[in-house]
Parts: sequence; C-alpha cells; structure tokens
Amino acid sequence: MGPLVALVWLLSGVVHGGHAQGVYAPPTVAIVHSGQACNVEEERHSERVYTIREGETLELVCLVTGHPRPQVRWTKTAGGNSERQGDSWAQNDTLKIESINRHQGGRYYCKADNGMGTPAIRSIRVDVYFLDDPLITVHQSVGDAKELFYFERTVFLRCVSTSNPPVHYTWRRGRQVLSQGADAGVDIYEPFFTQVPSPCPYFSLPRWLLAFACQTAFQGETKILKLKNLRPQDYANYTCVASVRNVCDIPDKIAHFSLNNKTAPPSIKLLLDDPLVVNPGDTVTLVCVASGGDPPPVLRWVRPGGEPLPKRSVDKGGTLTIPAIGVDDGGAYSCLAENNVGNAARKSANVLVRGLRKARFWITPDPYHNDDHIQIGREVKISCQVEATPPEELRFGWLKNGRPLRSSERMVITHTDAEISPGVTDLDIIDLKFTDFGTYTCVASLRDGGSPEISIDVNISSTTVPPELTVPRGRSHIIAQEGEAVELQCLVSGKPKPVILWSRVEDGPAAAVTAELPAGVAAGAPPATEDPAHTESNDGILRLGNVTREMGGTYCCRTSQYNGFNVKPRQALIELLVHFPPVVEPAFSEVRQALGRAFTLTCRLLRAHPARQLRYEWKLGSRLLTVGQLDEQHDDTHYQVRALNREGYGEYTCDISNEAGAGRCTFLVTGKAYPPEFYYDTRGALWQNRPRSYGFKLQWTQMEPAGVDRILAYRLGRRQVGQGRWWEQEIPMEANIHKGELLTYNLTDLVKPESYVVRLTPITRYGEGDATERIIAYSAPVNPHLREFQCAFEDEALCLFSQDKSDDFDWTRHSAASRDTKYTPNTGPSADRRGSKQGYYVYIETSRPRIEGDKARLLSPFFNTGSKSGAAYCLSFYYHMYGKHIGALNVFLRQKGAPQASETTVWSLSGNQGDRWRRAAVDIHPSADFQVMLEGVRGAGIEGDIAVDDIAIQEGPCKDPPSNNLISFSPPCQPSLFLVTLSLTLIGQRR
Repeated sequence: MGPLVALVWLLSGVVHGGHAQGVYAPPTVAIVHSGQACNVEEERHSERVYTIREGETLELVCLVTGHPRPQVRWTKTAGGNSERQGDSWAQNDTLKIESINRHQGGRYYCKADNGMGTPAIRSIRVDVYFLDDPLITVHQSVGDAKELFYFERTVFLRCVSTSNPPVHYTWRRGRQVLSQGADAGVDIYEPFFTQVPSPCPYFSLPRWLLAFACQTAFQGETKILKLKNLRPQDYANYTCVASVRNVCDIPDKIAHFSLNNKTAPPSIKLLLDDPLVVNPGDTVTLVCVASGGDPPPVLRWVRPGGEPLPKRSVDKGGTLTIPAIGVDDGGAYSCLAENNVGNAARKSANVLVRGLRKARFWITPDPYHNDDHIQIGREVKISCQVEATPPEELRFGWLKNGRPLRSSERMVITHTDAEISPGVTDLDIIDLKFTDFGTYTCVASLRDGGSPEISIDVNISSTTVPPELTVPRGRSHIIAQEGEAVELQCLVSGKPKPVILWSRVEDGPAAAVTAELPAGVAAGAPPATEDPAHTESNDGILRLGNVTREMGGTYCCRTSQYNGFNVKPRQALIELLVHFPPVVEPAFSEVRQALGRAFTLTCRLLRAHPARQLRYEWKLGSRLLTVGQLDEQHDDTHYQVRALNREGYGEYTCDISNEAGAGRCTFLVTGKAYPPEFYYDTRGALWQNRPRSYGFKLQWTQMEPAGVDRILAYRLGRRQVGQGRWWEQEIPMEANIHKGELLTYNLTDLVKPESYVVRLTPITRYGEGDATERIIAYSAPVNPHLREFQCAFEDEALCLFSQDKSDDFDWTRHSAASRDTKYTPNTGPSADRRGSKQGYYVYIETSRPRIEGDKARLLSPFFNTGSKSGAAYCLSFYYHMYGKHIGALNVFLRQKGAPQASETTVWSLSGNQGDRWRRAAVDIHPSADFQVMLEGVRGAGIEGDIAVDDIAIQEGPCKDPPSNNLISFSPPCQPSLFLVTLSLTLIGQRR
C-alpha cells in the first residue's frame, strides 16, 4: 500500500454511534450444504434430509446470526452428556467429513450459543447411500442334503447385498432373465427384511430357510432363487444383479455362480495330531486340506472368540506356520473352509506347548490336633504344587538332604490324578522323629522333557515354626504429607517366612480379609486362590510413592497360605492419614474496575486436612495487607477495597494455610477495557468504492463499557491477509458508550479482491484494553451507491463469474477476431452485441465431443441486497440463438443455501431466433443475497451455439421490458440467501 493510499484510508473513516437496544440478540441458525448432494428433501418443514454417496465429502455450513457472534458447535446428538463423551465434531461453522462412510450417517445438529437467551439448534439428517458386492450362496433342502447335488433335488440360490436405499435384484440364467412364473421349475422369493410380521408368512419355505427368514435378523436384503427338482437345463451359470437404480450414480453390482452336478459343500481333514504337543521355541506347522467341495473351498485358520493368530505366523492355502512358538500361543486352532455352498466346514485341534510354571509349597501341621506347631511324635505334611502342560506328562520326585526319597509306611508320597491341573504331590511324615529333620526337595519335571525341571526346598527342623505378624511400634498410625513417599511395614517371623499380601480395606473392618477358609476346605487342603487385587511383598513392606489424598485409609497386611504354613492367616491393620494443603477457589480471577470504585475480593476454602487452625494472609504484590484465622463457622475470607486508586491495581493474593501447606487465590485487578464485539449481521456492509477498491462498513458494540473507565478512543489496525505489516490509526470517542450501542466506522480504499485482518483495541486512561480481530473478505456486491452491476465479459476475470463444477462442460469467453478457422458455420454470433469483432462474450461450443443434453453452467458472484430486502431488481442480458440445432435458454432464481431442486425458472426461450442479438429483461425481488448462473445444454446437433453478453442488474423494476419475456417471477420473501440462475437448456440425454 502506497503512502498516499494509506493517508486517504486514515482520513476516510467516520464513526457513527447510536443507541440500539436490539443489537444484542439471541442466535438463529440455518444449515446449508456445499458440494454435490444426491438429493436434499424437506422433512417436517424445519428439518432436511441430505443424501450423499459413500466415499464422497460431506460439507455442511451452519449460517448463524445474533450478537455477540455466536459460538458454533456441530454434534451428532442433541447435546447434553454426549457432547462430553467425544460426540462433538467441529468447533466452527463448517462441518467437513472427507470420504464419509455408512456409519457416519445420521442426524447432525448445529448448536449456536452467544449467552443471549436459549441456544439455537437446527439439525439435518445425512443419509449415506452405498451398495456392497452381492454374494451368492447355495443351499439344499434339509431332507435332500447329500454330499452332492444330485438330480431330483431342490436347490436354493440365495443372493445377499447390503445397501442403502433398499436393493433390487435381478436373476439371470446364462443370458436369460428369470422372473416369477415364467418357468414352472423356478420360484423367486421376494426380499426378506429384519422385522417379519407374525405369524411368519413364509411357512411354505424349507425348514432351514424358514428359521432364517422368520427368526434371525441380518443386514441388507436377500432374494431366493428356488430350483425345484433339478433339471439338466438348471445346470448353468447364474448371475445376480444388485441395483439401487443408479441412485447417486451408484453402478449395479454383479455376482456369478456356476451350478453343475459336482456342486457340493466343503469338507476338510487335518494332517496333524490332536492334541499336538510341542516344545517352546519350535516351529509348528498346522496343515488343513480340502477333501471335497465344488467350487474348491477357501481355507483359513482361526482361533476361538476372534482371538488373533500369533504374531509372525503365516496362514497360506490351509497351512499355518508358527515360528518359535511360545507358551502363550498354545490353545485351540480351527480350520475353516468356505465355498458358498451349504454350511462352512470346520475342524479344530489343540496345540499344547510344554512348560512348568507357578511352583508353590505349604506345610500342614497335624490336622487332628488344634496346634499350628510341628511337634515330635505327630504328623506333618509337605505339599508341592506345579502347573504343567500337558498335565499328563507331569512327574514329581522327592529328595531328603539331596538323596532320593521313596514312599514308605512313615514317609507316604502321594500324587493327584495326572489329568488334574495344577498337579499336587504330598509327602506325609507319620510320627515325626528327630531323624526326620532335614531339607526336603520337591522336583517337578515333564516326562518327555522340553522344559527345565523345577525344584522347591523345604526345611523341617526344630526351628520350623508358623508365622507371627506384628506392626512395629508407632507405625500402626502413619501421617504423611501429600506428594511424599511412604512405607507401610509389617514384621513377620516364622520359618519358613511367608509372603505378605497387602490390600486396602474399603469399608470398615477388614472382615472379608480376615475370614476363615471356606466351609468344607479342611486344614491341609490346598490354599484358596489368592485375590488378584492383593499386592505381594517378600520383605513385608508396602511402598507407596507420591501419595495423594485419595490414598488415605486402612491397609491390611496378612500372611499368604502358600510358601509357608497352611494355617489360619495372620493379619494386621495400618491406618494411613494423608495431610494436604487447603484447596481454595477461585484459583485465578480477573477483576476489572474503574478508579474510585469499591469492591470486595472473596477467597473460599473447599477442603483441607487437617481442617483446623487455618490461617489466611492477604497481599498486594509483596505488600502484606491483612492476616487472620478462619473459625469453624466460616469457610471464606474477604478483603474490601473502599475506593480504588492507581496504586490499587495489581495482583492480590490470599493464602489459606495449614501444617501441610497453603492454597492460594489470585485476583488480578486491572483497569483494562473489555474487548469490542464485532457485529456480523450488518446489511450491505461491503460496497463498491472504485473500480479497483471497495469499502466496508465496520460495526461493533463494546462489552461492559461501564465496567471500567470511559473509553477514550479505539486503535484501529488492518493488514492484508498473508502480509505482516499493520496500518493503524486512533478513532476518538467524544461521549460515553452505552451497553448495546452500535458503533460504525467506514473502511475505504480496500484493494480488490484482497481480504483483510482488522483489529480493534479500546483505550481508557488506564491504557490499552483487550483487542478483537476479524477477517473482511471481498465479494462482489450490488453497489448501493452506483445502484447497478454490469458485465460485458471484456475482462479475463469474467466479472468474477466462475464455472460450475457439477456440469458437463464449460462456457467459453470468446471474441470474433480470434475465431478458430475450424469454427462451425451457420451458428453463433459474428461479433459481440455492440457489433465489435474485438469485443468479448461468452458462449457454449456444441461441436464434438458434446452430445445432446450436455450442460454448461456459469456462476456469478454473490450480490448483497443490503437493507433493501424484497425490493425489485431488473436482470437484463443480451442473447444470440442462431442455428438449426438451437435448444433453449432459461433463467433460474433461487436463494443461497437452498437446494438445487428449488431453482425456479424466471425466463425461458428455445429454438432458432435468427442471426442477431436480442435483449431480455425480467424483474426479480430477492429478499437476501443472491447469485446469477448461466446454464447451457447442447441440442441435437453441432449448429446450436448460444451466446450471452452484457449482463446487468439494476435497482428498480425493468423499464419497457422486451415482449419475448416468457416469465416474470416474484419469489416470496424468505429469510435465506437468494440465487438467480440463467440457463441454456436443450432437451436430450446427459453426456
């Protein structure tokens, strides 16, 4: 921008102010679509249905009004809790979903809220159209089912496809289209849907099909082709054509099936042992082969419950290879064979990976005496437990002091059944003697190896005693500060020393934790399975790092019943109290005040532990204001400023403290003005200023103008989008600004077609307040000063006209002086409408490859009606329609955002009008912004070029309109955006 232009801009604005109580207004919402919809229908007058093809881009725009500018949120629900659960899609006016899928269809809501009254909500239902590939499956009636489909059998060909809208099926045998009643040997059943009336109307179907049609729900539709008592001609190639009748240009989908006398369901066999026992690290191969079926079935391996196959495994042609198999890879594997004939074949096998795990032991004193100690002359039992795969290969052995031990009358060795897992072995020492003291070792191994053996040492001596559990003195009640690391400790004695299990007592005494063994479990039976919520500790210490207030409570430590004595568990309780500093509100608050005013700051206590002897301290910066102590009747403290002076601006803090720390409320007291609120609903805000520049009426209100000192001026800045340099000026304010007062400043000499960032900053005697920015984008309006729009297509920019992307070909800007030597004679103009061969116009070229019915559309820029909603405008243009293949020239009118289906013809003409330019004019009455569109459609031959020149839009009705105006249209007033469509149409098929 040059210095002269900048100076003109700085001097050209004039600020207007007026009391406008109606400026603040609740939001209103309208939803429009961008892009191509298959169809847009009105539903219940206020709702709309938008149809789109799967894979295309959905783009919906939420048009809002209201002041302040409403915040817009798109959701797929009506609001409420679902918005907080991730159902929110967009935080701006436009909702865009690229490559939309069927699951994204549904009702979308646009919610606009500006804090004025009730939020505005509008919705639109998005219907996603799709058609999946059909699938043909073949079944035989239950009573006739054999391995092959022999003669005199009834066969059902079932075609299924999922679609939206409902699919239409056509069956063909070879090239012959099959229809109900045309062949006595063929029946065709109509599509079945999920909801079937009762009683079921399909009682005549075979049993398998009756159950399917009347009792189960499935996606999509199906159509059954029934071949009764197979005949030789029934052995043929069948085709199922699934169609949605070209809705959304979705093509038909086709499936084929060849039926012959060898057609049969699949059968398979497994070439492997079941179960298959392998060693860890082995490469395992599972082989499945087809033993029957035509067409040849497809084989694949699966695991039950949809569990994925092991990583690095390869499934190819019925062979599953698992390299370096691990213990977790063991389990059931199934081979599945499918060929769309009958039911799928499935066979399963188990893979067992050898291994030993979870070795445990326990010592059981004499169960016939009420004593937990081991005593000479009494019985003692040592038990050893190991999980083994496969369980039948588990082998146990016992050693005493390293030497093998055999079962005898006093040393009785027993084992559980080999098929029970986990396996347990018991060494029962009868009439214990001093000579029996020593180290006993339980050795577990697998019969065929493949896994290292496991051994457990248990010492039996005079020092082998049951456990005792205590809490160190002074450690049963622990106080910790939030954020510290804490250790809870229980001391355990006894030999062998058991594992300690820690748990948290949620409600009251730990009754559940201290319960006896379940009824029917005798002392000496294997210990019950431990609760997985417990935490194991070998040294009796539970370590808690970075404790929080939620971690306070009662903790229980108890001895485990494995790796020790199988006796009643010992337990102890420890209480943990977590102290934390006070939690207060507000953590931060900005307070805006004018000089000389009084105000009060309040800091409120929410919670603290301990909650007694709480102190508070108020400061301004580092200067102490007041201190005190909260009593039990109050949970807040106040600080009052009676008359604010300049030294009173700054950061106030209130610290409420206990022995664990302090919570702080912070108040920033400032005289900064609130931000301005730009007004976006200005009618006719943009106007043509000069041929290369435009103007914009900038309007705004001031948020809470009485909340601070009087606004003295505004600093107005602007810069072109994409550039970094700002041009700034100050706009003085001579009088007080009232809430809701609409302020206006005219921006001029904005360069076409650039967009600008505008920034507005209020200024008080305190200094600059909060700034607000907005974007001003250029669009070509009807100039409220020049009062007309004219376009002769002399500029390459085409007066901002643009080609419609939904048509078949484009309009061409042309001059007779540059005519191609290969032009088509006997059609088209020889000069523009003024007779100049150097002048330009636009026309449609109807030579090949154009075909009859092809359309071309040209869109004008949008025109703003400003405050003259419903006023008359005269739309005029010159047309040239010469040639024996001329079609028709139409003019349409619609509001911006309205569906294409609502275009209304306002002018129409067809046929050869002679080799001359003619003028057309028509009155229009737009109630909001509108647009012009030229549409051309090729006729029956190449001599059908149609041209248009000198389009004009003027305020007021047309004066002396030509007599060939066929339609004069005055649309009803509607609160939306208006579109005028100028159309060239030749009747015929599309390209």
